[in-house]
Amino acid sequence: MQYDYDILFLGGGLNYAGAVVAAKKGFRCALVEKNPAHLGGTCLHNGCIPSKMYLAAADAVRASKKAHFEGSISLNMKLLDEEKEALLARATKAITHQCEDVDIVNGEGALTAPHTVEVEGGKITAKFVVIGTGSRPFVPEGIEYDGDGVITSDDVLNMGKLPKKVSVYGDGAIGLEMASFFAAAGVETELIWRHDRLLRKAHPTIGANLAAQLKSIGVTLVPERSIERAKTTARGVHIRYADGSEHYTPVLLVATGRRPVTDPVRTDAVKVDGRGIVTDRHFETTCPGHYAVGDCNGKLQLAHAARAEVLYVVRRIAGEKLDPIDLEWVVKFIHTLPCSYATVGRIPTPEERERARTSLVPLRGLPFPHTHDANEGVMALYADGEGFVTGGEIFCPGAEELIAAVAMALAGEMDAATASRTILAHPTFSESLERAFGRLV
Repeated sequence: MQYDYDILFLGGGLNYAGAVVAAKKGFRCALVEKNPAHLGGTCLHNGCIPSKMYLAAADAVRASKKAHFEGSISLNMKLLDEEKEALLARATKAITHQCEDVDIVNGEGALTAPHTVEVEGGKITAKFVVIGTGSRPFVPEGIEYDGDGVITSDDVLNMGKLPKKVSVYGDGAIGLEMASFFAAAGVETELIWRHDRLLRKAHPTIGANLAAQLKSIGVTLVPERSIERAKTTARGVHIRYADGSEHYTPVLLVATGRRPVTDPVRTDAVKVDGRGIVTDRHFETTCPGHYAVGDCNGKLQLAHAARAEVLYVVRRIAGEKLDPIDLEWVVKFIHTLPCSYATVGRIPTPEERERARTSLVPLRGLPFPHTHDANEGVMALYADGEGFVTGGEIFCPGAEELIAAVAMALAGEMDAATASRTILAHPTFSESLERAFGRLV
């Protein structure tokens, strides 16, 4: 069969990286994207990049409240938003330039049959199809989203001004980041979530220290509350909890996660279940030659995971022999203030924790962490019975950077004795990580 293209990439998020590499390898490539101004996807435009920019700005406000500073500062959201838009415009322009050897097809695409994508009434065929349609914010039934009183994180990143008070519903990465942002920026903030504690899969010390940190920057914690209904009224957002109690708040930020976008799959040849588009360990769907990468496959909702997945797929299509990606080795992190949380590898379950080989190094009392607002900080590392590093958790400023050392120890299949040989700088946070490796030996 004669195809229009060798590879068609459906969705222009981190999928674009695969298209760029594939084109350089000599494949005829097309990328279908309904909004070309959104090349780069959620991470660039509605997620990681702008949110971290906002958090950095809010952290400056938080730090300015220390006793040894005089005066006060506040965020000008209009100017911050203008700076953000200029940054995103430059980034989008750079991505568009990288795609100069890729045919970008503007329009909403749908996979209607194997090897066939329909775009605005026309059909495009390809030998291989890589689906990267991302995810969208999930709003639970009973909560009436309106983009005004009831908002999602997408709306936060386009605010003209800060609210006086906000209630954040959800204790996942988005909820914790947004609660940190608002509180650090000086907004009266409450965090509402359904469970009894935070970071339930993390070491209990880290979860408890995160709760203490949130309180210290002004977040009111409201655990074990499930919102049954919420609607904007003249008095504010009216919240009704599952236990029958009621509450009003000016703004309710719904941060209850994101769901894979699977609507563009309109053929039974590609199986979709409750988690997303079903794939094997090579990210190939139930239809041979068709792949799903990134958020839409329901494995890991992380931009760096999506990029790694699509590059892996392109290399396999090109005939390279590769070991499958071990998704446990993908770094995961939550950016809170002032300490962030990062993890990689195998973290013991609550049932496994008592017999797991663990090294726990609290940072409280150490001079450098104290001067960098990290008294709640913790390093937790894990090893197997033979002393090989199996995973780690870090809770401190810049944890998302420090965790790289643990990730490399995993990739290099290091034992704790080998990992602990490196002499790290003083005074830094990394010297506490050196100590944590040493305690595993």
